[in-house]
Amino acid sequence: MGRLFVGNLSWTTGDAELREISEAKGIEVTKVSVINDRETGRSRGFGFVEIEGSVQEAIEALNGANLGGRDLRVNEAHERERKPRRDPPREQRTEPTPHIEERRGGGKGKSRRRRGDGDKYDSTGW
Repeated sequence: MGRLFVGNLSWTTGDAELREISEAKGIEVTKVSVINDRETGRSRGFGFVEIEGSVQEAIEALNGANLGGRDLRVNEAHERERKPRRDPPREQRTEPTPHIEERRGGGKGKSRRRRGDGDKYDSTGW
């Protein structure tokens, strides 16, 4: 069992079309997923195909195949490397994060400046 990355898909290509062309090339498909944009719902132009059998043979069969007027680019899929979080989870912090304290104003008096004495050059904006 292996997993393929399929790129250069048209925006109109869905799971069914990708499954159909894969099976037409003689690949035993277990799962297909075309990745969609969260906001628009439109295809992002790539997807994944989980297969039974040889990954290399499947790549040779699908790579360059035409689907929706575009030539597919097929590679073996690899797990994406996860980037570490910038700040540790709240439970693991030993002291408050400095930029959060600055945003709160540090607890020193009012958060807004009071109106100036009415001078026309007053920079408070009031």
